[in-house]
Amino acid sequence: MGFDSLGRHADYSSFLQAKTDINGLGVRAIYMCISCWTFVREAKSAPQILTYDYIVIGGGTCGCPLAATLSQGARVLVLERRGSPYTNPEQINIKNFVNSLADISPSSFSQPFISRDGVLNSRARVLGGGSVLNAGFYSRASSTYIRDSGWNETLAKDSYKWVEEKVAFEPPMLQWQSAVKDGLLEVGVLPYSGFTFDHLYGTKVGGTIFDKEGNRHTAADLLEYADPKRISVYLHATVQKILFKYNTEKRRPQAYGVIFKDALGVMHRAYLSTKGKNELILSAGAIGSPQLLLLSGIGHANHLEAHGIKVVLDQPLVGQGMADNPLNVLVVPSPVPVEASLVQTLGITKFGSFIEAASGLSLGHSWSERLQGIFEFVSNQVSIPFAACSLK
Repeated sequence: MGFDSLGRHADYSSFLQAKTDINGLGVRAIYMCISCWTFVREAKSAPQILTYDYIVIGGGTCGCPLAATLSQGARVLVLERRGSPYTNPEQINIKNFVNSLADISPSSFSQPFISRDGVLNSRARVLGGGSVLNAGFYSRASSTYIRDSGWNETLAKDSYKWVEEKVAFEPPMLQWQSAVKDGLLEVGVLPYSGFTFDHLYGTKVGGTIFDKEGNRHTAADLLEYADPKRISVYLHATVQKILFKYNTEKRRPQAYGVIFKDALGVMHRAYLSTKGKNELILSAGAIGSPQLLLLSGIGHANHLEAHGIKVVLDQPLVGQGMADNPLNVLVVPSPVPVEASLVQTLGITKFGSFIEAASGLSLGHSWSERLQGIFEFVSNQVSIPFAACSLK
């Protein structure tokens, strides 16, 4: 797409030339341009009443690409509860991966929580969502999964290329990841497919959203595809409630807008346009989406009434059945420095497991203290003894 269609200030033309610089200047320029997109604003600058064709709640890995695509033919509003990851590029550099996860300050990108069964986890709170915090491994879904899901295979492949153009890179295979590759092949995780974005059984080198300078590229980068004249992204816009009215023709509730709060605590209302196609898209994450539905009156009626929430629709399954992938971690202390790398080499077995590795990531004293505190809290709550062990 042409650089003149990105909605940036005219005096950033010099940065656009720098975008092609392979020595890292281009990366810094992209970050600076993204932070200066005219369609990305603080919610406190928003009008009290807004009207759009599409309202996207949550500017994460789902919300950003959806909004960018929809803006090609409609007016789109994106509401993100926190800020931009590009205000401090160093914070999302690969060398600060662990520190970003461990940071629990009010302005951090990571919101830690513990499940009822004691599992430590973190929830993203930033434009770009989980792609700002995760290990940055990129791979396509398998052909079988695409067919079984009923997706259009041609459209799926085109969409993957659309994403890969902005955020996926071939990783540098240095000492540690090369050793992991050799180890997987030695124990029989075959065949070896080399570097590929495709999902293939055996051992492969997948994509990464970290460029060669270690800078992270997130789903927020995909907003570069958006039509700046048709999209508005408001930061620090926390949606309080989805507004529903009863559709007598369809005989069911229908969303028509939202109430959101800015950083100053001021409430705003955004409504769906009554002309043409319109839709409210809830993409606030695996926790945020059901939470907002419950707060808006969609969920188990008895549960909602117990909390004084007016029931819009009795749907007992909302917020139920939450699950995560099981994970076993083996930490191997190294007597010598190891280069920093996240997941690059991957072993995919036919019995459903994935074998991956990272290196050079210091857990640090603060992270260890945090883990110890969490374990103590959980053990006090559920009376389960914990045993600690170490590899020497």
